[in-house]
Amino acid sequence: MKTKVLLSLFLAGTVLAISYSCSKMEKDLIPQTVSLQLPEIPFDYSTIQGANVTMLPGGLTGVDNNIATLGRVLFYDKNLSVNNAISCGSCHKQSIAFSDNVDFSPGFQNHSTLRNTLPIQNISNTFVLNSFQQFGNPSLFWDGRADFLQTMVLMPIVNHVEMGMNDQNGIVEKVKSKSYYKDLFIKAYASSEINIENISQALSSFVSSIFSANTRFDKYQMGQTQLNGLEEQGRLLFFNKYNCNSCHQTQQLNGYQMGGGFVNIGLESNYIDKGFENVSHNTADNGKFKIPNLRNITLTGPYMHDGRFKTLNEVLDHYSHGIANSPALDVRLRASNGQPMKMNITDQEKTAIIAFLNTLTDYTMITDQKYSNPFKAQ
Repeated sequence: MKTKVLLSLFLAGTVLAISYSCSKMEKDLIPQTVSLQLPEIPFDYSTIQGANVTMLPGGLTGVDNNIATLGRVLFYDKNLSVNNAISCGSCHKQSIAFSDNVDFSPGFQNHSTLRNTLPIQNISNTFVLNSFQQFGNPSLFWDGRADFLQTMVLMPIVNHVEMGMNDQNGIVEKVKSKSYYKDLFIKAYASSEINIENISQALSSFVSSIFSANTRFDKYQMGQTQLNGLEEQGRLLFFNKYNCNSCHQTQQLNGYQMGGGFVNIGLESNYIDKGFENVSHNTADNGKFKIPNLRNITLTGPYMHDGRFKTLNEVLDHYSHGIANSPALDVRLRASNGQPMKMNITDQEKTAIIAFLNTLTDYTMITDQKYSNPFKAQ
């Protein structure tokens, strides 16, 4: 009798477990309902309050709103990853200037990327025109392995760590499987045809539209505001005494020399990650990495290609007394005797420089609704 009771309880428990499992499986198979919130806010640089449009490379003042809107949806769509777990926007967060706040971002299987996530505001010197004509862009990524934005935007999607798609055909099939794209493609291209060329053009159009030109420093340059005493001291230290601006050209929207710039700043004597050398195959480029744009720099830590410095104070400590003697060390970081420079930046000077760097924060860009995630779960 006791055995029968135990058997009955076991069978009942098994049935309940199977029922729960089946119920959960059925629930998991139900398509998740999402709504797209796409207010008609033009992706037009001339509409940005306070922006100095004459500073724009090539003088271009607008992009096609429908194409950029399509690109915005693609940018935030987790369905573009192999397991629907991650989007471009997962690693490039608007609130922190489209960077990430960890050393290495997690990919679709939670494995870490190999380098720190670069911010992508003002990413291109030259913007995509409505005719899709594209001029030469600066080299992209920390190591400069991509020369064109339309090429670059697809590379993380097919990366085996980041989003995991096997090939570009898989991207197209993923997009085709989502009903909300049909109308978006018709509006953007007057056709419901979905192909990889239009996907890359739309993504690059949105990324190009992520534009920052409304900082206090921009307004200072246009004579619309003044810096306070500490900020002005920091500006003079940055531009003059320590010559930071020779690499980080903050007066330029892209933040570095035309065509991009790669420098070895003495992070290591012997670099494990060879940086630009992996692309150029020239040992003179060992340990050189892309000069980052300092706009919104106070938001985009941790810093360097490997996120080794958590704070701007640590960055300044490196330049103050931590530059390693690497063979390819930039000449601007060598003293007159050829040895690594020791800038010996004082604590008060560090405070002033960071105060100046805070004037490079663009609160308009990091809160602009047209750059935000349009997917809202229901």
